[in-house]
Amino acid sequence: MFTGLVEELGKVKSIARGAKSVRLTVMANKILSDVQMGDSIAVNGTCLTVVEYAEKWFTADVMPETVKSTVLATLKIGDIVNLERTLRVGDRFGGHIVSGHIDGVGTIVSKDVNDIAMIVKVQAGPEVMKYIVKKGSIAIDGVSLTVVNYDSDWFTVSLIPHSADMTTLGFKRIGDIVNLEADVIGKYVEKLLGLQSPQSQVEKSKIGINFLQQNGFTI
Repeated sequence: MFTGLVEELGKVKSIARGAKSVRLTVMANKILSDVQMGDSIAVNGTCLTVVEYAEKWFTADVMPETVKSTVLATLKIGDIVNLERTLRVGDRFGGHIVSGHIDGVGTIVSKDVNDIAMIVKVQAGPEVMKYIVKKGSIAIDGVSLTVVNYDSDWFTVSLIPHSADMTTLGFKRIGDIVNLEADVIGKYVEKLLGLQSPQSQVEKSKIGINFLQQNGFTI
């Protein structure tokens, strides 16, 4: 599990492409101070497993499903990526729950400056937008951010100068594609309320508004 607080920026050292998979080697410093074989590292928000490492780099395999559903396959040698190690027991929880499992990709459609803030607008598909709520959490390329506003196919977030300086989002351009992970809490609520599929609509969960009212969860 991650929190969406990027620890450092890494640089893609090499990419070995298979028929449907990718082997990615990334140069880094801070996150390698205690790395072990098999550790998980979030690369642009995607949870990857360390299969090789040295003092200044690590290698991870990107399986076909991850290649298909994330923007990692579009990376090039020299590209900068967001890196975060997994949360340890006792660490401060500064962001929100981030699993590293990408729900979909989005496109940056605008970037505007509002005083010290950078307002970034991202266009996304229904697989992500159905979980978007105002003031809710969203991870963009692994960065924990708060939704400012949204409509049917877009949402906006606000970057403070620190987030813009310390993550790739500060220099992403209009038209760039980014990984998106919605707040996992919304997915569990959807599951419990039986909203995930036509089949689940037929076999509705016993947990509904009446159940929540009867048990003191709503007024």
